Amino acid sequence: MSRPFQIEIKERQEELEKSLRHATEASSKERLQMLYWLKSGQVSSRRSLAQRLGRDESNITRWVRKYKDEGRRGLLEVKHAPAKVPLISGEDLERLKKRLQEPSGFHSYGQIQQWFKNELGLSIAYKTVYEVVHNRLGAKLKVPRPQSNYT
Repeated sequence: MSRPFQIEIKERQEELEKSLRHATEASSKERLQMLYWLKSGQVSSRRSLAQRLGRDESNITRWVRKYKDEGRRGLLEVKHAPAKVPLISGEDLERLKKRLQEPSGFHSYGQIQQWFKNELGLSIAYKTVYEVVHNRLGAKLKVPRPQSNYT
């Protein structure tokens, strides 16, 4: 037999309704909707909440526990994984920028890869070099392209 589903919602129904209207993230809307339905008495069990929200009952249990422990703010908080520390940053990135602006530049991303190894002692994958130069710096290699002699 399952545990009884009892939870006291501290917020007023009007306050939850207003928050629900102004919520921008889908995860917040779902959780506020759960609180609103519980407060207004539209649902009274984990199973009915899970069916209405299209979620597993374990999610509902976890959300209710989080609400009981940390309140509304804790329930609505969405945690994000920490970002990876970039391999190339700060002074190294500035040196690369200056080198790319020189008239001679680089002829290939492989040449930049070798420059990192020789100048900075960094062994960096080709894909990473391309991503940094092309996407992050928005730079292009100074490679002369063959010109056709047709006029």
